Amino acid sequence: MINVIREPLIFEISSPGKTAIKLPELDVPEKSDLLAEVPLRADIEGFPEVSETEVTRHFTRLSQMNYCVDFGFYPLGSCTMKYNPKINEKIAGMDCYTNVHPLASEKLTQGNLELMKILENLLGEITGLDAVSLQPAAGAHGELTGMMLIRAHHLNNGHPRKYVLIPDSAHGTNPSSAHICGYQVKEIKSNERGTISLEDLEKEMTEEVAALMVTNPNTLGVFESDICQIADLVHAKGGLVYMDGANLNALAGITRPGDMKVDVMHLNLHKTFSTPHGGGGPGSGPVAVKKILEPYLPVPVIEEKEGKYFFNYNRPKSIGKVKSFYGQFLVMLKALSYILALGPEGLREMAEVAVLNSNYLRRSLDSLYHLKYDSPTLHECVFSDKYQQEFGVSNLDISKRLLDYGLHPPTMSFPLIVHGALMIEPTETESRRDLDLFIGAMKAIDREARENPELLKAAPHITYVRRLDEVQAARHPVLRWEEKK
Repeated sequence: MINVIREPLIFEISSPGKTAIKLPELDVPEKSDLLAEVPLRADIEGFPEVSETEVTRHFTRLSQMNYCVDFGFYPLGSCTMKYNPKINEKIAGMDCYTNVHPLASEKLTQGNLELMKILENLLGEITGLDAVSLQPAAGAHGELTGMMLIRAHHLNNGHPRKYVLIPDSAHGTNPSSAHICGYQVKEIKSNERGTISLEDLEKEMTEEVAALMVTNPNTLGVFESDICQIADLVHAKGGLVYMDGANLNALAGITRPGDMKVDVMHLNLHKTFSTPHGGGGPGSGPVAVKKILEPYLPVPVIEEKEGKYFFNYNRPKSIGKVKSFYGQFLVMLKALSYILALGPEGLREMAEVAVLNSNYLRRSLDSLYHLKYDSPTLHECVFSDKYQQEFGVSNLDISKRLLDYGLHPPTMSFPLIVHGALMIEPTETESRRDLDLFIGAMKAIDREARENPELLKAAPHITYVRRLDEVQAARHPVLRWEEKK
């Protein structure tokens, strides 16, 4: 077993009197009263005192411990952690974009507004919907905005309705968004294929239902093949169809949600179009709608007249602002760069390769890892730990052991309808070589589960931090470093 040296906390390498910089003696008269009214922060008790060498090396070593999409494969299902082309970052980092103040006048931001309007039009074409707002800051925010639009529509018709129907395979943010908008949630069961049960939907769909929230392809990676019939059932009772666009990576350039009779959806620019999901950075969650919901879009909306672009705030039916300023501009730029670089054929190829890569992984591992649903899958697939559980090995053990192979684990224990789930999405940016490395590691871990399960239960063995007591961490988190006496 390899013994990995632990990087100490910066507090632990602190010594009194050390400093990373030394300023020259003050050579002008001191005027201490100049800042008398300014609330300056006093010295921070216990603040680490380190040299420049120590602080530089400490944070450099920490950065080298971090796993990132530039380092390797992120097989996180439902998160679309694709590689981010560096040219998109370069464009978004240009001074003419990064130095624009969000309060700058429309006269000084014509180029920015034009780019945003171009992106709106492209997203409308990709989704097959009539109008787009770029204002929401991320996926769940766009989802909430979509539900606010639905409620505004029903209120305008005299009755907000009471319920929102959500499949049991839905993303966890779906019921949250519906609840925040004042709705009660009713669950729709999945059938034996892992798709929405038409029988259950027909039973629950009444004139008190405001909307159905559906992810397509769903969180199992299965395409909702009855989507048009589903939409007809909802529309027949006056409800609307909201589509969670988190999995658009499987459809873009191939088919359009608007053509499936979807009324409103959000898109994740930070998943489908360039920027990797998560990582603590900004996202962008535009909302696209059919014509009936266009009057309710957040203010302001970007409009153009005689070659000039401007913000229109005169929208009496609007739900109002959902974000300060206007969305995440630099993420929009990266998405626009990505879409224009690929074009229609490239977007289609993006989706096709994402589906191909996922099915290559599925076919390579389906004899070793259990598939609860055997329906055809698109961009992701969901295995379970059922076969490994026979040897006392769980999905957590499998994921921890992957760290020893230098690989990031897949999404665990989601969707909830698959017990012990391992949800894998390779995206289109992974080469066959990298896919084979992951497949080889998963095969080796299955063999270890049968031959030496205790090895997996103690994993990881060679990471900087070994397996933590997660129950203890959740119940008694250490939020502050305290010097040992």
